[in-house]
Amino acid sequence: MAGPGPSYTGRFAPTPSGKLHLGSLVAALGSFLDARQRGGRWLMRIEDLDAPRVVAGSAEEILRLLEAFGLLWDGAVVRQSERTELYHEALASLLSRGLTFACSCSRRAHAGVGGRYPGTCRNGPTRPGPTAVRFRVDDGASVCFDDRIQGRCEFRLGALGDVVVRRRDGLPAYQLAVVVDDAAQGVTDVVRGADLLSSTGWQIALARALGLPAVTYAHLPLVVEPDGRKLAKSRRSVPVDPRERGPWLLEALRLLNQAPPPALAREAAPTILAWGVAHWDIERLHGIRSVR
Repeated sequence: MAGPGPSYTGRFAPTPSGKLHLGSLVAALGSFLDARQRGGRWLMRIEDLDAPRVVAGSAEEILRLLEAFGLLWDGAVVRQSERTELYHEALASLLSRGLTFACSCSRRAHAGVGGRYPGTCRNGPTRPGPTAVRFRVDDGASVCFDDRIQGRCEFRLGALGDVVVRRRDGLPAYQLAVVVDDAAQGVTDVVRGADLLSSTGWQIALARALGLPAVTYAHLPLVVEPDGRKLAKSRRSVPVDPRERGPWLLEALRLLNQAPPPALAREAAPTILAWGVAHWDIERLHGIRSVR
């Protein structure tokens, strides 16, 4: 068991686009257990910048469910929609140093390049109309980091392409906002799902360009169906039920490979959660990308 780490600050940052399901609970629980077992803080951030994806009332329901499961955060809830000034300051900093460029391309324009932006507008927009802003990556550079779960990771920035940091509708983009938020909140450790592993190269490059502190990453395995496919219409994809807190927490602990003892099935949710904090061992997840 790791010793106390008062300088540890973790966070959970859900997008309020729907209800809390098993995959979300696993991500929240893994992040929470890692912070609490190391004596750290655990913050809550609602990532609601993408207004078209936001479902009315979803954020409040997610917070209510997390409280019901005993996943209590420190401090006030932060909402990205209330922090746009910070993102525009970061954009201005990148722009002033020639690290961004305007792009008139649509997503469809480079869908056939494996999703990678081919640099079409690096010398200026190629057609009239609204433009996005992209972060100009160094084609020859690589980003390397040691993920606490996935091990040594390396991303060639040229293969990732120039990432959007401000959308065509004027909204700051996710990749920039998450980097700015983590720094502003003093986050030291990001524990999140492996579906975001591919974004980490961009985020590290952006943090370096902005002179922001480095973050330690741990990417939890994704929850999939028993046959290995993405979650479909099964118990794993339906909203979690706060009336069955114990069984849901036990299932999440099992998927996090923490091997909760059978006797815990007879205990109430607070006892199960306390066991999880006391016995959390992130090494049991080493190298695992998905669980079923």
